[in-house]
Amino acid sequence: MEIKIFGPGCPKCKALHKAVTEVVNEMGLNADIKKVEKLDEIMQAGVMLTPGLMVNGKLKVFGKVPGKEDIKRYIEEEK
Repeated sequence: MEIKIFGPGCPKCKALHKAVTEVVNEMGLNADIKKVEKLDEIMQAGVMLTPGLMVNGKLKVFGKVPGKEDIKRYIEEEK
């Protein structure tokens, strides 16, 4: 499973990274969590507001930090 977090490193981006890492660990998953900080790569992914979350190539949310239950649901949709 590949999870990408899009954002330049702002506090919300860091909060999303922390939450995703915690959810992945709680679920016992083997996931490759990548941070994408380059603006051109963020825009190519269709993220208009950061932070953004992509699971297995599907953009799930952007412009806000979702709650852990939402993150878990996004991951389960792509298992």
